[in-house]
Amino acid sequence: MKNTIIKFGLYALISGFILFGLPFFLGMGIDFDYGELIGYTAMVLSLLFVYFGIKHYRDKVNNGKVSLKKALAIGMLIAFFSAIGVAVFDYIYTSFINPDFASEYLEYSVNKMAETLSAEELKVKTAELTQQMTDYGSPIFMAFMMFASVIILGFIISLISALILHRK
Repeated sequence: MKNTIIKFGLYALISGFILFGLPFFLGMGIDFDYGELIGYTAMVLSLLFVYFGIKHYRDKVNNGKVSLKKALAIGMLIAFFSAIGVAVFDYIYTSFINPDFASEYLEYSVNKMAETLSAEELKVKTAELTQQMTDYGSPIFMAFMMFASVIILGFIISLISALILHRK
């Protein structure tokens, strides 16, 4: 089990890091909406190794059998690796590649809200969002949030994969 988790976990880590950073590695200037789509797509693609890791363990290591509990554990441990890859890239991006990310995202969000809110509502929401960015806009916290997002998505994919692949 350990070798399967390490092998597929490293695949997930590397793919999470590379796929999450691909637009930046290729020098593509992307807007925040498109970046969010790329980010979630990268997370899901790197988490595909959860399914393949559980399937490999069941078919190649454990003679065609895996319990739901063990399959879920394998999936979550592989997802943990993926989460590390995404979080590390996010930290590098927000610390070194684009240290102004938090302020740029704040400006983008305020401009987007200005399209739909009244002046008074915009003032209140801008103050709230500015305070949130002050409190939570550090690269470490943003990387942690990406880690948590991948873990949550990884749990869902692990559970679905475990339900599909478990055999007694």
